[in-house]
Amino acid sequence: MSEILSFISAELAIQSSQISKTIELLDSGATLPFIARYRKEATGGLDEVQIGAIRDLKSNFEELDKRKQAIFKSLKERDLLTENLKAKLEQAKNLNALEDYYLPYRPKKKTRASQAREKGLEPLTQVLMQQSGDRIDFHKFINRAKGVNNRDEALAGARDILAEQMSEDSKTRSQLRNAFETHARLSSKVIKTKIEDAQKYRDYFDLEEKLSRVPGHRLLAILRGEREGFLRVKMRPDQERTQKIVERNFVKGRGLASSQVQLAAEDAYKRLLLPSLEKEVQKKAQEKADIESIRVFVANLRELLLAAPLGRKKVLAFDPGFRTGAKVVCLGSAGELLYNCNLFPVGNSKEKEQQAADETRRLVKKYAIEALAVGNGTAGRETELFLNELDLGLPVISVDESGASIYSASESARNEFPNHDLTVRGAVSIGRRLQDPLAELVKLDPKTIGVGQYQHDVDQSALKKALDDQVLSSVNAVGVDLNTASVELLSYVSGIGPKLAEAILNYRSSEGLFKNRNELKKVPRLGDKVFEQAAGFLRVFDGDQVLDSSAVHPESYGLVKRMAKDLNCSVTDLLNSGEFRQQIKLESYVNSSVGLPTLEDIKQELEKPGRDPRPNFSAFSFSQDIHEISDLHVGMKVPGLVTNVTKFGAFVDVGVHQDGLIHISKLKHGFVADPAEVVRVRQQVEVKVIEVDAKRKRISLSLID
Repeated sequence: MSEILSFISAELAIQSSQISKTIELLDSGATLPFIARYRKEATGGLDEVQIGAIRDLKSNFEELDKRKQAIFKSLKERDLLTENLKAKLEQAKNLNALEDYYLPYRPKKKTRASQAREKGLEPLTQVLMQQSGDRIDFHKFINRAKGVNNRDEALAGARDILAEQMSEDSKTRSQLRNAFETHARLSSKVIKTKIEDAQKYRDYFDLEEKLSRVPGHRLLAILRGEREGFLRVKMRPDQERTQKIVERNFVKGRGLASSQVQLAAEDAYKRLLLPSLEKEVQKKAQEKADIESIRVFVANLRELLLAAPLGRKKVLAFDPGFRTGAKVVCLGSAGELLYNCNLFPVGNSKEKEQQAADETRRLVKKYAIEALAVGNGTAGRETELFLNELDLGLPVISVDESGASIYSASESARNEFPNHDLTVRGAVSIGRRLQDPLAELVKLDPKTIGVGQYQHDVDQSALKKALDDQVLSSVNAVGVDLNTASVELLSYVSGIGPKLAEAILNYRSSEGLFKNRNELKKVPRLGDKVFEQAAGFLRVFDGDQVLDSSAVHPESYGLVKRMAKDLNCSVTDLLNSGEFRQQIKLESYVNSSVGLPTLEDIKQELEKPGRDPRPNFSAFSFSQDIHEISDLHVGMKVPGLVTNVTKFGAFVDVGVHQDGLIHISKLKHGFVADPAEVVRVRQQVEVKVIEVDAKRKRISLSLID
């Protein structure tokens, strides 16, 4: 345990005692949100990012240790594990170093070197490596029966053995690895027979730059071009410089033997070391690019999940279309489907447009509609214009419908609306996204939401893990209404998961609404451990325990009651009176298990029970004069909504069915290291149009006046 603590502590600059307690909590089944929110004293106040890093480094260390044990076992079985080799393997701090030490002992398929050994040429390599003179008796190495017919064949075989030995030397590999990581240059060239089909990669037809300076998004694009067969890519340092590293390690003279060692060194580098290390440096560069891309995706996803909700308001939602019309649904304040129909507000006859106008007014009045949601796909802008011209006195809000079609065809949607088709389900999803983006978006695979950067090119398991962590974090940061939440939303609550979420819904269906958090314990298979993990993130409004609507954990209810008793008031008084709360002396309640961090959290919750960390909703409208890309002109300023943030800039929807790009250099005056420092997904901005290429459907925008 001390070894893993030292390893993680050195990587993260966190005290071993904090790491030890965090690992203990993780091993007990505690989730990142629970540990960060309710075990601050134990971890010394580590946040979710730090706790996640501890979890991941622990996993890496365990993988390294697992590989070490497998190597030990293999070496023991073949009677090759010496004390010196064991010490080297045990000291290896990463997989590269470990595999370098093991490489000479790894079981191999037939190689040129192994064939030369079978011909009895290994003693000749020992003579050559002495490099002490030119007088070598070749007769004893020539054996026609084994296929060694002359001196040249003997030397060729010996060089093959030497080349393999050099390629397996851990010191040489370490030096070369450092040279590759420090000096490698990326070279990308188009395959000439594919020029016409490779136009989307034309920026990389003849590119060369230092690998360490290549931005992650550019590297991922180039590697995609290579996979698709359009580009030929190399990642290697200057050959003369790196080849000399091998020569310096093994060539010690100038005679015949040394010349053969020199030839073996050249062969070792070109045939064995170069391909191996180039593959290794490419893998490391891609891993770095993956981490950067995943980080961007996760940050964008968080902004989208935690976007301002309209709240519990009745919504009329339109999933627009021209030929097939718009699917329209009326949703109650809790997102329940009240009514649906098909209208033809745009792209049809005047008669149908008038019918659509009359029916919209009727529905608004009948269902006391408070806002109108319009999907931002085909006919979206035209439908917005139609609704605005009705002058209903209600906000008309464009809603990003990415992934709505996927949800509408999902098992979840079919289960909720078995008697309605895909179009109704899609319209419901659009309306609910306006009411509560988080509650609706958790029903989708995050990868379908469309805020990623080269998401299909990165490590998919790492991406899924990071996105799941972010959804879990976002859901628990907001909290979940136990009596209205869907099975998908409940499944992301700390400790619950899909099966228990279904059990909770089944209990709610059969027994009625939950009256308090404690009633959760009656749900089959929901034990004390799950209750501990989940209870603080679940809300019960208008129940029989006033604190159940807050983020105060039930384990702290007794503490709050003590506070109220000490002040001669009730818990309800504490919630309603700032005067009482100001009199609480937190230091009086510190004990061995509860410290000031938890007490301060409790006090904040008493001030604003169940507070939602999301911003207040602010309606956004596109310019009523802008509908097509042809309506845009250089120099004009238009309102827009940020749809995606990448490492090279931000994409903005200005209402013309084609997002424009604010390049990183146009985000603000001065240097910008990361666009996320300036803008975020769903942010409302006013942008200046600086270039319009209607033919290529490209719009360049700027935030700089």
